[in-house]
Amino acid sequence: MTSFARPPRWESPASDPNDETFGDVVEPTTLEAAGAYDAVLVGERYDGAVIGRRGAKEGPDAIREALAGVKSHHYDAGPVSSIGDLGNLRFPFSDVPSVQAEAEEVTSAVHETAALPVFLGGDNSLTVPNVAPLLERGSVGAISFDAHLDCREPVDGPSSGTPYRQLFDRGLDALAVVGARHFETSTAYADYLERKRGEVVTADEVRRDPASAVSRALEAVSGVDFLYVSLDVDVLDAAFAPGVSAPTPGGLTTADLYAALFEVAGADRLSGFEVVECAPPLDESGRTSDAAARAVAHFLAGYGGEWR
Repeated sequence: MTSFARPPRWESPASDPNDETFGDVVEPTTLEAAGAYDAVLVGERYDGAVIGRRGAKEGPDAIREALAGVKSHHYDAGPVSSIGDLGNLRFPFSDVPSVQAEAEEVTSAVHETAALPVFLGGDNSLTVPNVAPLLERGSVGAISFDAHLDCREPVDGPSSGTPYRQLFDRGLDALAVVGARHFETSTAYADYLERKRGEVVTADEVRRDPASAVSRALEAVSGVDFLYVSLDVDVLDAAFAPGVSAPTPGGLTTADLYAALFEVAGADRLSGFEVVECAPPLDESGRTSDAAARAVAHFLAGYGGEWR
């Protein structure tokens, strides 16, 4: 049975007492007490489903370390607060189907709390158990910030490239992919998502008109009961995020990503957020972990900010 390891103790590296950081804000908690927080972090240390280079297993701890030093203040939203940390999931199995099934039992319990789940991956295969419990409760739409569509058919079993095919097979109602790159997706998968009436907003379109790109994504998932947001860090240009399984040029800038996440986080029906495919062993000077940590910060600011 999958369970939580003891949550880490958060500490701020700041020497100035006025520098409140996430290290001061995030508190270790338990599943029973999670409802007292606006959002709770859940670490998923698993990368057994990665098609390319592995390393995402180390993502949760590296993201936490980077986030602890990020100051809590957002100019538009005010200071971030009320964040708990449930710790990392323990996985008694290593094969992908068993990991997905075991993780779903725990993520279902997390979704039942009053807190917004923020999953720190780990590879993209964990999107399935992170979203699946919502499918039992009503209609679900997902916004995926990703260079790829992740709609491969799981012919040889599930992988980091199959989560949205698996979720559509289980009843996912809508999907919008933001930041998809030209020449990174096979025509067969582009055609599949078109048949599913999914929305694809390319990285080029985000650069040309970021506000319109976010509006299109939100419109594509309007009308659902629950909205889930996924960030695969490879949506960023390789210059900003070299530490991913498949870094490529032509992606989003951190500035465009953060603005989009902040906007999406304020949407109604928001029911979960994840950051996946951050692979510290493949990183350069912690650049990718830092980018991922600040993505979490911007999302949390948009979700709980004073402006809402």
